[in-house]
Amino acid sequence: MDELLAVDDIATLISTVTPNPWAQAAIVVCAGLLLAKIAEWFLVGIVAKLAHQTQTIVDDTVIQLLHKPVFNTFALISLIIASLQLSEVLGPTALTATMALLKSIIILSWIVFLIKASSLLLTGMGQNEQRYQFAQKDTVPLLRNLATVFLVLAGAYAILVSWNIDVTGLVASAGIVGLALSFAAQDTLSHLFAGVAILADRPYTLGDFIVLDSGERGQVTAIGLRSTRLMTRDDVEISIPNGVMGGATIVNESGGGDTRYRVRAVVGAAYGSDVDRVLEVLESVARDNQDLCAEPEPRARFRTFGDSSLDFELLAWIREPSERGLRVHQLNCEIYKRFAAEGIAIPFPQQDIYIKEMPERQPAE
Repeated sequence: MDELLAVDDIATLISTVTPNPWAQAAIVVCAGLLLAKIAEWFLVGIVAKLAHQTQTIVDDTVIQLLHKPVFNTFALISLIIASLQLSEVLGPTALTATMALLKSIIILSWIVFLIKASSLLLTGMGQNEQRYQFAQKDTVPLLRNLATVFLVLAGAYAILVSWNIDVTGLVASAGIVGLALSFAAQDTLSHLFAGVAILADRPYTLGDFIVLDSGERGQVTAIGLRSTRLMTRDDVEISIPNGVMGGATIVNESGGGDTRYRVRAVVGAAYGSDVDRVLEVLESVARDNQDLCAEPEPRARFRTFGDSSLDFELLAWIREPSERGLRVHQLNCEIYKRFAAEGIAIPFPQQDIYIKEMPERQPAE
């Protein structure tokens, strides 16, 4: 209402200059084009120079895209005011259609600009993953599509309103259709929403090694809207629905900001062994392995008194979780060789049976 009053005030002011409606319309159009050029000059001459001082080129590109909608807005607003000056000539029906058409062009111009600008901004954020953690290479396409859908729907709604079309019935029909689709595709939608939650919460990313509570372990190769795919160490790809992933307990071996991973080699020594010597041998095995991390230092621990052995554990760090199997294999082989060389016995489980007394032999009948 306030905008209409402002337009009427402008029309009244112009009518004091000349009584001819066509002349009034021409004055309005010329003034609108002049203001459009001034706004364009302001963007190019001042704002663009300020944008050049930044380290990114995204703002420069956005300002270049802004020229067209800004010029179109000023020019089309002047045409709207000019149409009001010619209201008696055009008639109510033609005037309403003309104003609705001009408003629709303005809306479309800004919708196209917002779609392009949002795409550029998301792409720029995706190139700076450390600063914008939500905009990763696997989430940018989803965010771009969501922004496009939202802007298109908002633009369609605004255009319908500009044509004085009642959208209440359309909204109600869309709600009924959406309810029916939600019941028909309940499982698909649950996986879809779980995928969106995973992309937003980011419990794991592409390339991470994860372990599920069901026992699957592998490297994340793809995160889609419906499923997540893992590549196991056997080069077998597993596709797991996101609904399952959303409700599972996930151990991210690559999480925590560091790819290093701690491995354990468990070994038993015979009772009577020199505990200090066993610990020294275990730690030297880890220090001599160049494939293990020097920091944190490897360490050996005496864990428990077993049924047949003294149980020790060697803890060392590897550079990548994918190396776990190979490094544990190397440690086990070297521990066995070093224990044999040092004369440290590795006992095997055994049971001793003591017979208190032999039963009396019954005489044969």
